[in-house]
Amino acid sequence: MRRALRRGLAAAALAGLIAGCAAPGVRPALQSTTLARHVELTDTPFHPQEKYQCGPAALATVLGASGVDVAPEKLTDQVYVPARKGSLQIEMLAAARRNGTLAFVIPNRLEALLEELEAGNPVLVLLNLGLSWIPSWHYAVAIGYDLDRAEVMLRSGTMERQVMSLDTFMHTWNRSERWAFVTMPPGRVAHSVSEQSGEEATLAFARVADPRAAYQAYEAALRRWPDNLPLAIGLGNTAYRSGDLEGARRAFETASRRHPEDGAVLNNLAYVLARQGRTVAARKLAQRALGLGERWQDETLETLRMIDALEKDSKSAGRRPKRR
Repeated sequence: MRRALRRGLAAAALAGLIAGCAAPGVRPALQSTTLARHVELTDTPFHPQEKYQCGPAALATVLGASGVDVAPEKLTDQVYVPARKGSLQIEMLAAARRNGTLAFVIPNRLEALLEELEAGNPVLVLLNLGLSWIPSWHYAVAIGYDLDRAEVMLRSGTMERQVMSLDTFMHTWNRSERWAFVTMPPGRVAHSVSEQSGEEATLAFARVADPRAAYQAYEAALRRWPDNLPLAIGLGNTAYRSGDLEGARRAFETASRRHPEDGAVLNNLAYVLARQGRTVAARKLAQRALGLGERWQDETLETLRMIDALEKDSKSAGRRPKRR
C-alpha cells in the first residue's frame, strides 16, 4: 500500500485527461456477473468538500452510513496534514477506528467493490484524477453502479451524485492500486474481505475500542471465521479485561475445542478457571499446556504458581476458627 500523501483536488480535473481510456476486461466481466444490474445507495450522506478536504469529507460520508454522525471539520485534525495538503491512507483507517467503526480494506478488484455496494455498503476509494507523472489524488465514495450502462455513481468533491463511466473509474482507480475500504459498526463484517484482512481489521479496532465494542467485533468476526485462533484469543482476553470471567471461560473453552494443542489457549483457560476457584481443572489444563513445548512455558509456570497460592490460601482459610 502506498504511503504517499494523497492530495484532494476537484473532480473537474478529469476533463480531457482520461476520457476514453478503457480498462481491459471490465465490460466482458460485467456481462457474466450474478450481481444485481443496478444499485444506488441514495441514503448515503453527502458532505461537499472544502479545498483539499476530500479526505475528511469522504470519511464523514462512510462513517455516517455506518451510523456515526460526524462533520468533516471534526475529522480534519485526525487525517489532514496541512503542509502536504492531503491525508494519509493509514490515517484514514485509524480515524475510522477512533470514531467507533471497523475499517476493512477490501480486495483490489472491481467485483469486490460491486459486491460491497450490492450488500448496502458505500465504499471509500482513492483515485488519481491527473496523470501518472502529475498525480492529483482524490478520495471519493462509491455509492452505486449500473452494469447495463457501465457506470459508477460517486459522492465526490462538491458533487452529490457524480456519474462516471466504469472505464474512466477503473483508469483512475488503477493508479492507486485500487485501494478502497468500507466502515462497519461493531457486530458487522465487510462482505468481500478475506479472513486475513478481517482479522487485521478486527484486531486493529479492538486495540482502540471500549471492551463492549471490541467484544461485539470479535464475535462477528468469529461467526464468519470460527477457526481463527487470534480472534478467539482476542475474544476471551477482551471478556477477561472487562471482568466477565464466565464470558472469558466460554470463549477459551470454545477455542480449546477447536485448537486443543495450542498452549496459549489452554493456559488462558486455566488462568480463568483458577480465578473462578476451579483450581483442580485449572491445574490439569496448565500441565497440559506445559507439556506442549517451551513457547508458553514461562506463562504456564506463572499460572501454576498462582494456582498453588490460591489452593494454599483456601486451605488456610479452612483451618481458621469460625467466628461466633
